Amino acid sequence: MDLLNHFRRMAANNLWSNDRLYRAVLQLEPGEFEAERISFFPSIKATLNHILAVDYLYLDFLEEGGVGAAAYDEFLLFDEADALFGKRTEADRRLIAFCDCLSEEDLERSVVTDRREDGMIPERIGDLLAHLFIHDIHHRGQVHAMLSGTSVKPPQLDEFFLDYDVKLRKAEVERLGLDDQTNATS
Repeated sequence: MDLLNHFRRMAANNLWSNDRLYRAVLQLEPGEFEAERISFFPSIKATLNHILAVDYLYLDFLEEGGVGAAAYDEFLLFDEADALFGKRTEADRRLIAFCDCLSEEDLERSVVTDRREDGMIPERIGDLLAHLFIHDIHHRGQVHAMLSGTSVKPPQLDEFFLDYDVKLRKAEVERLGLDDQTNATS
């Protein structure tokens, strides 16, 4: 598998993982979403808002949208998990569409990133994508751990890439329209 296809599959995995995670979050008892917890961010709500805010920032960088740091700085926090889930899914689909349009050469192309007082820093698209996926996985893991202290069992998030796992994710992959993004075989 080449790097471009790896990034495309990672974008699909991002949608799938977020879908699984949010479906668990939507089952939380009243007060659990915003309850203070021990983690980098003080709640499931704060962590999920942070992930989306950073995704908006990086999508702006990658798409060369021109919004810059304001994409993060002016992000309006969501108080309700269902509204956050809807915007999360939109962002995941934007990322899939972006990756689907890339060429191998694009991965080496630089785009400008607005680092506020540190200036406008050119970064390679491949590096930005790698960072974005690691960032999302890192913070999703924190939400996963925080779910352990709630009424909802954390979902399995590592059943996406292997043919062995097809039976465990097939219905979700089909529902999300990701059949072509995985190596799933019937």
